[in-house]
Amino acid sequence: MVQLSKNAGNRIRLAALTLEECDPKRCTAQKLIRFGLAIPVTLPGRLPRGAVVLHPEGDHVLSREDRPAAEARGLAVVDSSWRRGPVPTVSRHPARALPYLLAANPVNYGKPFLLSSVEALAAALWIVGHPEESEEILGKFGWGAQFHTLNREPLQEYAAAADRQGVLAAQAEFI
Repeated sequence: MVQLSKNAGNRIRLAALTLEECDPKRCTAQKLIRFGLAIPVTLPGRLPRGAVVLHPEGDHVLSREDRPAAEARGLAVVDSSWRRGPVPTVSRHPARALPYLLAANPVNYGKPFLLSSVEALAAALWIVGHPEESEEILGKFGWGAQFHTLNREPLQEYAAAADRQGVLAAQAEFI
């Protein structure tokens, strides 16, 4: 298991389970790692214990209810290529899917649900109440601000929802 030092203030610790499936020059998770904004994890068993894992086939949709776990244990993303088959599951961690959002990355611009790792983490940060951190990590990408422009209204609705059912009800407005 990776041990993380306490971050200043109430920052959420970020981790990327890197499966080495994407182009290293275009990999958003690798860029976050290079900037010291996320830690690399190469095996699922080494993810921080109890971290909320963003996964397209999560047990539930991410909501404000996940904030305590994210603040205490961190957020993790499975950094794999959707073109190489299903995203591997990560046992013993709460797996959360993201609600409907549009990609702003150059590869999948405007496509729903096909988010890069940084977009997934940024969306999760926004939903659990850390919009400044969301903007900080997206600020490392030339197209990062466009993600918030495309998704500002849904992100605000998802963050305002009291629970998972509220996120799903808000999502129905945008699909």
